Amino acid sequence: MKHEETQSVRKRRALEAFLVSGARSGDAAATEKLVRLLQPRLLSHAHRLLDDADGARDVTQAAWIDILRGLPRLRDASAFHVYALRIVSRKVARVIRGKQRDRHLANDWAVTCVTEEPSLGERDADASAVRAAMARLKPAHSATLALFYLEGMTVSEVAASMDVPVGTVKTRLMHAREQLRHVLEVDNHDQTG
Repeated sequence: MKHEETQSVRKRRALEAFLVSGARSGDAAATEKLVRLLQPRLLSHAHRLLDDADGARDVTQAAWIDILRGLPRLRDASAFHVYALRIVSRKVARVIRGKQRDRHLANDWAVTCVTEEPSLGERDADASAVRAAMARLKPAHSATLALFYLEGMTVSEVAASMDVPVGTVKTRLMHAREQLRHVLEVDNHDQTG
């Protein structure tokens, strides 16, 4: 990660910790700013996992209730983003389990297509190609890559936020990189060939 990106992540996390402290003390303005600051990242995470924009909005909205209720029990305000992402991941897992149950009962469930995520802020064709390739990966792989590379999280933070073991994150990163490389090579070959 570039030095400027690292600084940006540190500043964002410091701001989050400050706002968490304010929200804990009942400051409504701090709570509102915290929600506005983190909402796009939580929504993107839920969307990557669910592959459903409407479902991601519903999950994220429901997650905020648990996130804000649990603030007094959060020991380390600087770990807020991991805490919030973990709650979203658990809510998504419940939704997915429900959908799997419905699919087995009705046998008519279909996976929806990934829509573009404007929150990633990509500017050039290469970044757009990578985003499109990531959308074709398994949702768990795409989410793991996004948290690690785009959110600047450590492996242990990704593991905590996705509620999986560290080894699972490492394995997902390895497989996701391989799959991403393969997809990009095939796309590149198709365009030049």
